[in-house]
Amino acid sequence: MLNQSSPLDLTFQALADPTRRALVERLVRGPASVSELARPLDMSLPAVMQHLAVLESSGLVRSEKVGRVRTCRIDAAQLSLAEQWINQRRLEWASCLDRLGDYLETLKNNDGEES
Repeated sequence: MLNQSSPLDLTFQALADPTRRALVERLVRGPASVSELARPLDMSLPAVMQHLAVLESSGLVRSEKVGRVRTCRIDAAQLSLAEQWINQRRLEWASCLDRLGDYLETLKNNDGEES
């Protein structure tokens, strides 16, 4: 089981790279051609294609080729899965911190009663 990557694992692996995060940030604004995506980056077109391949294999990006132009777009559903996972962790930690705060308040009140 550990040798198989889940879709969530692939998403976070893809987002671990700053170049791929920049590509995702650009694609959130709307579809773009590969050459348009590569323009602001300081790397070769084949290197950009490799980054896009990682994003596509993670399910974050979809692309289609019409004629000589490959257009990429974000897959919001896959991005939403990562967001849901992060939000669930946030809720769990908030609950733990709330319980810790309650416990510390109880200790503080009990300490004040003994004085």
